[in-house]
Amino acid sequence: MVRRVTVAERRARLAVRHRLAPGAHAPEPVAVARALVALHATDPATVFLSAAARLREPPVAAVEEALYERRMLIRMLGMRRTMFVVPVELAPVVQAACTDAIAAVERRRLLQDLARCGVGDEAWLAEVEEATVAALVKRGTATAAQLAEDEPRLRSQLVMAEGKSYQAVTNVTGRVLFGLSARGRIVRGRPGGTWISTRYHWSPAERWLPPELPAPAAAAARTDLARRWLAAYGPATVADLKWWTSWTMTATRAALAGLETVAVDLDGQPGVLLAEDAEPVPEPEPWVALLPALDPTVMGWAAREWFLGPHGPALFDRTGNAGPTVWCDGRVVGGWGQRPDGRVVYRLLEQVSARTRAALDEAAGRRTEWLAGAVITPRFRTPLERELST
Repeated sequence: MVRRVTVAERRARLAVRHRLAPGAHAPEPVAVARALVALHATDPATVFLSAAARLREPPVAAVEEALYERRMLIRMLGMRRTMFVVPVELAPVVQAACTDAIAAVERRRLLQDLARCGVGDEAWLAEVEEATVAALVKRGTATAAQLAEDEPRLRSQLVMAEGKSYQAVTNVTGRVLFGLSARGRIVRGRPGGTWISTRYHWSPAERWLPPELPAPAAAAARTDLARRWLAAYGPATVADLKWWTSWTMTATRAALAGLETVAVDLDGQPGVLLAEDAEPVPEPEPWVALLPALDPTVMGWAAREWFLGPHGPALFDRTGNAGPTVWCDGRVVGGWGQRPDGRVVYRLLEQVSARTRAALDEAAGRRTEWLAGAVITPRFRTPLERELST
């Protein structure tokens, strides 16, 4: 018989696997990233806030050290053409499983725009790329502006949406650097501002990544990534994995075919679970958490009703980006925001016990203290977050 996995068990798994229950908090940031496979990094603050929600000792400096000094974490483009921070040993897997395909598409689009605007052809782009990498190797680390000084062709301009009301003229700098990073030749290093800045310095990949990391074939990499995702987010549906990775359904099924899995019943929906992970899990201690916008947990599945309930319209924007969420025992019960004076406030969207409310009050106070005056505005604003932030 197909084993049924209840919503309660899925929530219990989430609490422990995602390091949210009190007894499951991680000792350091790399352990958090490994537990979640990857940390969303489209919004720089998410990386730090996601780690802080799961660490025993959550200072900003610990995340910065793992990223920029020990270099155990790396920021890279990955699943769904989204920026992530991943454990460095996982970088080649994500590159082969997801990023190589994205890089090929982005390069074709850039070549089309270069030709349309009369800027250059494939040979021109290859020359600019090689000159840019050479300039970066010489400098060791550099900003986009510094690289444009060394290679003036990076200032070549593209006219986008010509004749439309939203016509824009942009330099090719960002597109070239984006392409080089997507191909794994350069990496984003420490930002030039604070920990929430996006003004990254670039470095050659060989000065950032350990040389001994193997480069897997794409099919093997997809199977490896599917295994890691199921260990963290399973049980789940095949559609959940397809959405999380943005693979085709054929590629998704092929990746799963390379794993030993068992079929499970998720309240009437067919799901899969790693065979080695099929035993029921115990209920964790009660817990609460304030998770940031685009946190990996809330963005981990395509189907979220089992933890989100009816709260999606208040907590997501129109394109599916999650805002800050309030959690209690494996379900979303509200949202939070930050006032202009730095104070963290929250609003419940369903009733909770007095004990839970007290725990949330304490969590909001700790988050206010942790932010130490830094005011975070999520890149993608959601209805409830906008209300709470005024």
